Amino acid sequence: MVKHWPGGGTGEGGRDAHYGFGKFGVYPGNNMETHMIPFINGAFDLQGGTGMASAVMPYYTISYNQDPTGENVGNAFSEYFINGQLRNEYGFYGVVCTDWGVTRDDEGMAVFGRTPWGVEHLSEAERHYKIILAGCDQFGGNNDSDPVIEAYQMGVEEYGEDFIRSRFEQSAVRLLRNIFRVGLFENPYLDLEKTNATVGSPEFMTAGYEAQLKSIVLLKNQGNVLPAEKDATVYVPKRHIPASSNFFGGETPARVEYPMNLDIVRKYFNVTENSDEADFALVVIEGPENGRTAGYSEEEAKAGGNGFQPISLQYGPYTAIEARDPSTAGDARENDVLNRTYKGKTVTSRNISDLHMVLETKKKMKDKPVVVILNISNPTVIAEFEKDIQGLLVHFGVQDQAVLDIVSGQEQPSGLLPLQMPLDMKTVETQMEDVPFDMLPYVDSEGNKYDFCFGLNWSGVIDDERTAMYRRELSME
Repeated sequence: MVKHWPGGGTGEGGRDAHYGFGKFGVYPGNNMETHMIPFINGAFDLQGGTGMASAVMPYYTISYNQDPTGENVGNAFSEYFINGQLRNEYGFYGVVCTDWGVTRDDEGMAVFGRTPWGVEHLSEAERHYKIILAGCDQFGGNNDSDPVIEAYQMGVEEYGEDFIRSRFEQSAVRLLRNIFRVGLFENPYLDLEKTNATVGSPEFMTAGYEAQLKSIVLLKNQGNVLPAEKDATVYVPKRHIPASSNFFGGETPARVEYPMNLDIVRKYFNVTENSDEADFALVVIEGPENGRTAGYSEEEAKAGGNGFQPISLQYGPYTAIEARDPSTAGDARENDVLNRTYKGKTVTSRNISDLHMVLETKKKMKDKPVVVILNISNPTVIAEFEKDIQGLLVHFGVQDQAVLDIVSGQEQPSGLLPLQMPLDMKTVETQMEDVPFDMLPYVDSEGNKYDFCFGLNWSGVIDDERTAMYRRELSME
């Protein structure tokens, strides 16, 4: 199952469509076609026997003002995006499964998993009926047959039983085809010996670990501070981890702890808690965090504001001077917000303590090297600390051993940035949600531009067949 049709990366202001405050995908650059490329040239054009992926999941978002009929509904409800484009124009004949909870009632702007965007006024059964007519086959997150049966009766009343029965059988064929293809009717049982030999096999574990190593990107290596000497002594400061809550509201209290397993670090270096004894410091931080409901404040909404906030990619206070006003998309319903602007509002990342830790460590280390290990899931404004450090490694959630294999020189860094690291928040704010490569990249103290496909190895800037290919393709665009 590939996701999310027709592209899930265009949420206005970077907001999350699992919540009502993020239900609009916007296209200020009129560039929807780019977001369909991974589907059209990838998932729908495979070299294997099926020819295409077996299933597709539409995203929650309302692709705002992209349906030529003028309808603005979540993608699973859209006749235009499912039957019109996915089925008819691009020939997808597999299963279409809605994203989770799209038929449930909306229970507020910041409630997770209830996402009937654009069809809030319909009943649960009417939402199922609209999804069926749009061309979907499965209802993600619903195990209740009652609204499906009720939707069937709606079809009987509107079009007659022959029509709606044929439509249901069409979905049955799509669903059953997948089960037949993998042989579950012929033999639904596991071969335990084969499973035990496959799951966690050394071959697969090695391949997974090598993929982690290849994903790590070395961005800065001033004075060839890396790789560190084998017998070097390292100082790893403890990290303050702010209190957090998960998708469902579960709370995790704040804590202070080592950000790496020191037993693993000791396999590579001598470890000290006294920065005066250290040869270099290894500071492990996360990218700027905006919290579970990033981009929205229930407290501000209750106080009479519209509730919408900036999402910051820097650590320190950020005021959204360049934000749109009015917003591109909005909902005129009484219990929603038409103008979702956050212009002029100020936010500070929850983990600003990470920035403080880097700068404090620099003071402690005096003239000795400071290497930052930055774990990110978004582009990050690093201007707040880059000039104060000598080394910078970026990763995307790998294990400590992989990072230390690079730091120690046991492995050569080979990763390239899969995104742009922005110059500042102005270039982030003025960037268009649907347009790639339209931010000004940061340039570090060594003169290196942190653009897409930039990375260093021990010899310097990586220049190989990958960078040649990416640069050629970008220049063609």
